[in-house]
Amino acid sequence: MADVDELELLLSNPPESTVRALALLPGDVLVLGAGGKMGPTLARMAKSASHLAATPRRVIAVSRFSSSQLPRRLQSWDIETISCDLLDPASLANLPDAPNVIYMAGMKFGCTGNESLTWAMNSLLPGLVADRFRRSRIAAFSTGNIYGLTPVSRGGSLETDAPNPVGEYAMSCLGRERILEHFSRTAKTKVSILRLNYATELRYGVLVDIARRVYSGKPVAISMGYLNAIWQADASAVALESLLHASSPAFFVNITGPEVLSVRRVAEDFGKRFGTRVEFDGEEAPDALLSNATKAFQLFGKPRVSYEQMTTWIADWIERGGETLGKPTHFEERRGRF
Repeated sequence: MADVDELELLLSNPPESTVRALALLPGDVLVLGAGGKMGPTLARMAKSASHLAATPRRVIAVSRFSSSQLPRRLQSWDIETISCDLLDPASLANLPDAPNVIYMAGMKFGCTGNESLTWAMNSLLPGLVADRFRRSRIAAFSTGNIYGLTPVSRGGSLETDAPNPVGEYAMSCLGRERILEHFSRTAKTKVSILRLNYATELRYGVLVDIARRVYSGKPVAISMGYLNAIWQADASAVALESLLHASSPAFFVNITGPEVLSVRRVAEDFGKRFGTRVEFDGEEAPDALLSNATKAFQLFGKPRVSYEQMTTWIADWIERGGETLGKPTHFEERRGRF
């Protein structure tokens, strides 16, 4: 991966299945909360897939946009941008109608000590959005954290498992799901709920967190000894394709990679690549935040990018001093405090 431009092009390159899906979906795509780590390249993928499908549509990215750099970059990709505080009723009401909505807004880091805003962002706002776009298809990002810790031997939580959220972040995310599910039942809004766990690329993600600790010689915490990971572009593709599955009652799907990855193994793999001795902190617990994405594989196919490819790219990126977003995932957190 030569640079960020090449990385972002790869992250927004749609598979043929996404092109086919967007050929079947009429109308514009509105991406709410598009200013986060995943939003820009997901919006670009939607635009690229629409172009390849010969289906003209507006792709509109909505965010608070704290700087002018990101809107300019999005506009260079032929994506329209709207600066908006979604919690402001007037601003939300003034957004353009769109038959397809990708809902990415939410709050995770910094929620401890700011619980009221966390609940407003993660539980109140989804209701406001669902009411505003009740005639749209809505694909809404959630998290595997709503399941809570599950025995590693189970191979990950299934969509049919009862939620058991730990901490106010996970509880508020379950609130998001319940509110969207309510609108899917009462207003007949077509909804797909995407339980993501965890997306990664070269600038952030659980694999990057582990690689950076190994590269710098810092101990790797292993009390949360197992994890899932999926290449961000593969997660974006499933999110866009899930619009075809949005339904009333709501459609639920786990999005993650096929392996239950051992943190110890991941760290040792990076240690071999870097020629570095790995130090560990703690011992593996018998449970972890894990999801089983068999349903997604059956509907959308398995991820295109393997664990081996991700770690190869990440190791090379770090060794060459590639930029990172400076946003650790805190994947090792077991008490749900973010």
